[in-house]
Amino acid sequence: MPIIIYFSRKNENMLHGEIKNLSRGNTAIVTSKIAKELNIEAVELIPAKEYPESYQEMVNVAKKEKIKQARPEYHLAVPDLSDYNEIIIGYPNWWGSYPMVIASFLENYDLAGKTMYPFCTHEGSALGSSMDDLRKSCPNAIIEQGLAIHGSKSDMANKAVKHWVTQLILNKNK
Repeated sequence: MPIIIYFSRKNENMLHGEIKNLSRGNTAIVTSKIAKELNIEAVELIPAKEYPESYQEMVNVAKKEKIKQARPEYHLAVPDLSDYNEIIIGYPNWWGSYPMVIASFLENYDLAGKTMYPFCTHEGSALGSSMDDLRKSCPNAIIEQGLAIHGSKSDMANKAVKHWVTQLILNKNK
């Protein structure tokens, strides 16, 4: 069975064109749904330096990280992924792809031969270039079809999650 590795950000987020304060990040909400469908563990990738609570400040930090191709440090409770052949990786879409903290994770682990199932939350840009970016960052991994969920609809994503999990992950593992 796979493991879920995800990054999510709570606090101020853009929902339906307005800034709202979230007690739980949208990607964390979708992660919970996937973990429940598969009855598997989900492990949060936590940046060593927390992103700003303010949405606009976070956007500015994320943009600077993307421009500099920064590799922020992080903490991950499961440092050894050798027992897992499949990794479900979740993230919010920032500036058209995954956040740079995800890039740090991808560079720190040998994911060759692993099958990766990406999913993201977004407010209009879907998966952006993250699928191509994953293929470039993990050229020896198998990158399966991704799932994109509007962050503002993450609470209501049960049907989309179930379909993706059933069609892609469960059917492959039969």
